[in-house]
Amino acid sequence: MAMQHRTSRSRARHRRAHWKASAPTLTTCTNPACGKPTLPHRACQHCGFYRGREVLPPTGR
Repeated sequence: MAMQHRTSRSRARHRRAHWKASAPTLTTCTNPACGKPTLPHRACQHCGFYRGREVLPPTGR
């Protein structure tokens, strides 16, 4: 499939205007003693808890 017409700079930039990076969604840690923001579906980097139980050794950062 060959290119029929050159895409203008304006048209290309209007299309790319929606490529913005979004901030990651954060949830609070399920450990009541920690409560730090963590990425969803991942163990807490600080205390090692995931879904109410410890799955990683705590780092204590």
